[in-house]
Order: sequence, then structure tokens, then C-alpha cells
Amino acid sequence: MGNLSLTEASHALCRTSEVMARLVERFGPARFGARPRVGERFEVLSRQIVYQQLAGQAAAAIWGRVREQESEWTPATVRALGAEPLRAAGLSGAKTRAILDLAAHCERGSLDLTCLGRLPDQDVIAQLGQVWGIGVWTAQMFLIFSLRRLDVWPVGDLGVRKGYGLAHGWTEPPAAEELESLGDRFRPYRSVAAWYCWRATEI
Repeated sequence: MGNLSLTEASHALCRTSEVMARLVERFGPARFGARPRVGERFEVLSRQIVYQQLAGQAAAAIWGRVREQESEWTPATVRALGAEPLRAAGLSGAKTRAILDLAAHCERGSLDLTCLGRLPDQDVIAQLGQVWGIGVWTAQMFLIFSLRRLDVWPVGDLGVRKGYGLAHGWTEPPAAEELESLGDRFRPYRSVAAWYCWRATEI
């Protein structure tokens, strides 16, 4: 979706609650950054694997070292690179395995990243879930930031849970199960609501 759609979605969220209206007023329309091209999806997913369960600055440093290992980041070049340079760049064994498994799936055609944009959300999650080490969270981040799906609600994301709680003045963030139903009011713009929850952690 383009910036106009994000702006419209942000304005629509203002009508869902006073809390959301205050977040929209403070942070302005949601911004998801540049949409990656189809040919960049393998690199995007590799980066998301690196970022799993890591603070942004630490993850960025590791990804920078990983990315320096190969000038052309494709399934073929990554498989040819192998595990040792990835581990030397600071990747854990699990994340190294995940990136190499992603490359293997893409290279043999069991995962076609070019067609994911035509699939429903749950089918995208299922397709990506074939890869060892890619779970629901990684697939949801791909849906939001690569495919620009506006109604994804990543209740397993600690930042979303924490931000929702902080924005509402709660002493503890909601559990994932509780947050699931709390997001219903934000349909069909739950991805945008999640973006504001992330911003709420910056207050």
C-alpha cells in the first residue's frame, strides 16, 4: 500500500479510541519505509532472521558483518558461501541454519518468494513456515513491511504488547492471548495499530 493508504488508515484508527488518537497525533501518519522489490525478498527475510530476538543495534551490527560476506545476496551465493563465514560474522548456529535452509528452499523451488504477494496472509505464513527457524513472527513482519498487509496483528511481539500496555497506562503488558481480542477494534488496520504500539515504547 502507498503512503496515502497508510495515512488514511492512521486517520481511521483515530476513531477507534482516545488512546490511539493521541498516538496518531503525537507520531503522525504511520511510516513503513520503502517497500522492497520482489527481487529483494530473499535478502529481507535473511535480515529478519538475523534480527530475531535481538535488540536493533546489536542485530544491525551482526547483519552488517553477515552482509559483507557476499556482494550478491542470492540463494545460490549464500549456499555456496556455507556456514563457516556466517558463523564467523557473529551468527548463531540456529540462525545460520535458518538462512541456509531458506536459501535451499528458494533454490530448489519449494518456496517461491515471487508469488507470495498473491497469497492470503495465512498461506504466506504457511509457505514461509516451511523454512527451519522461520516462525509466525518473522512471517508477520514480512507481511507487514514487505507485502504491506494492513491487517496483521503480531500479538507475540513483545514490543507491541509492551507498547499497548504503556499507551493505556497499565503496569504490565497484556498477554498475547489477551491482546488478540483487544486488537479487534483496529480491524482492518491492525498492522498500523501495531506500528503505533511500537512507537508508544519510545514515549
